[in-house]
Amino acid sequence: MDTNSFLLRTLIADKLITERDVVRAQERPGDPLESLVNLGVISHRSLAITRAKVCEYPFVDLPLYEIEHKNSAILPRALAEKFQVFPLFVFEQTVTVAMLDPLNLQAIDQVRQIVKREVDPVVCDAQLLRGLIARAYSLGQSANAAAKASDSGTERDLTTGDEPIVAAAQQILMTALEMGASDIHINPDEEVLHLRYRVDGTLRPLQGPPKDMHAGIVQRLKVLAKLDLTQTRKPQDGKFRFSGNNTYVDIRLSTVPTIHGENVVMRLLRSASAVGNVKDLAMPEDMTGWFEELIRKPHGMFVVTGPTGSGKTTTLYTALAAVNAPNRNIMTIEDPVEIRLPLVRQIQVNHEVGLTFATALRSILRQDPNVVLVGEIRDEETARIAIQAALTGHLVLSTLHTNDALGSLPRLKAFGVPGYAINNGLLACVAQRLVKKVCQACAVPDEERGERIASLALTPEQAAMLRRGAGCPECGNLGTRGRVAVFEMLRITQRLRAMIENDRSISEVGQAAMIDGFRPMCHDGLRKALLGCIPLSELDSLKAEVETETHDAATNLEMRRAA
Repeated sequence: MDTNSFLLRTLIADKLITERDVVRAQERPGDPLESLVNLGVISHRSLAITRAKVCEYPFVDLPLYEIEHKNSAILPRALAEKFQVFPLFVFEQTVTVAMLDPLNLQAIDQVRQIVKREVDPVVCDAQLLRGLIARAYSLGQSANAAAKASDSGTERDLTTGDEPIVAAAQQILMTALEMGASDIHINPDEEVLHLRYRVDGTLRPLQGPPKDMHAGIVQRLKVLAKLDLTQTRKPQDGKFRFSGNNTYVDIRLSTVPTIHGENVVMRLLRSASAVGNVKDLAMPEDMTGWFEELIRKPHGMFVVTGPTGSGKTTTLYTALAAVNAPNRNIMTIEDPVEIRLPLVRQIQVNHEVGLTFATALRSILRQDPNVVLVGEIRDEETARIAIQAALTGHLVLSTLHTNDALGSLPRLKAFGVPGYAINNGLLACVAQRLVKKVCQACAVPDEERGERIASLALTPEQAAMLRRGAGCPECGNLGTRGRVAVFEMLRITQRLRAMIENDRSISEVGQAAMIDGFRPMCHDGLRKALLGCIPLSELDSLKAEVETETHDAATNLEMRRAA
């Protein structure tokens, strides 16, 4: 019996797959083990752990180790890719080599002859190993080639596809796509070039290219973004489109000069195909109904609030996608345009030519729009024109930078919008934050929060529903993977209009809003925690961030009611 057949039998015996799964996999062309993974029956990691057990070799979890990319120098790339092997750790007389099949004696013999050391095979996740090989040889060999070119004094062509700098820049961008990153940070220090990716709101450092490649990589990115290559002493902004893994992404590039060279941050912008429907926002059921009703109103203003990075743009684009139709003229004013939508006329703010939110808004109101999206209300003039548009038969969607939904009322008043205009023009305000989700691959009951659970007055049955992530390779041992939004919605009801007209305090308005269904953001957070979606620690962070004196008591009351 060959190794693969024995491995299949072991997987069945361990109840990781069934006989039916094997039949389905064998009906497909190629390796049945790979087919099992492609069918979603088993993960690469589980397959590798079982292979290690069968072959009696150690399993190495690659994300747990800092692997030196320079190890690629001792093994030709062609051999690494042919046999799917990579030297993880190099000692005096021994090399620990990651492999998919540690019983492949031909591969071990060839590696031994080249590295001139004893070979100690270990088993790794196939997908992670392929990614490591691609990154290491792109960055490591690019550095070697760049160094040789520098030593020889030859001029490097920054536009050639095979040029090492281009390969390194390509790999940096590809890694961002694979990780699902929202931002890429290339930060030069005196002797080190730091490479970090923002994933789920947290910066994660990865081993990057050497410092001597920094200038070349920056130049390559400037070429893509059509920036001035000769200017290194002032900030520059640009944009380009990158394709990889059968998809494409728009990337916004920002460079600023520092004492150690140009600092680069790239924002990866989602495509229109990534915009889901209203239900994908994961609002509470009643709020989803209100949201769908309000965005279909013929006129009025709908405001989304929250700090930078709280998902406001996603919510607004979801609203636009929901109402987008050939019988509606939709126009937007944005800074910058992050997602391109069909049928929607999108305008980019350009301060250099005087095209601001206010001036653009005046112009597009003469373009017969049904729906207008104003990227942000940030000054008195824009606020007045936006509310006037809402009063004269247009549906206006916009954002405000406030701490919560109630805070949008005094913010609009601070911009000079009178109470009667708020009463007649404003439909609702949504406030939101993004919180981290429990990694479902390593979710376990949260039994370590006894005091916090007691403070929420949760029943034993409710406490048993709480989850936290124990940490696993799929989440980088963080216990969280992905993010979800938590919301609160303040609808301007008849009850609230009377209070706004009488200039009542925000605290009083908040208490009245509770009667009409308003629930503070932490209410939605607790709901998602009780669904096992977010860890309780995220709820604590959220509560500390969004609570204000104006509705602190209301928040605590509603959290207890939810419990």
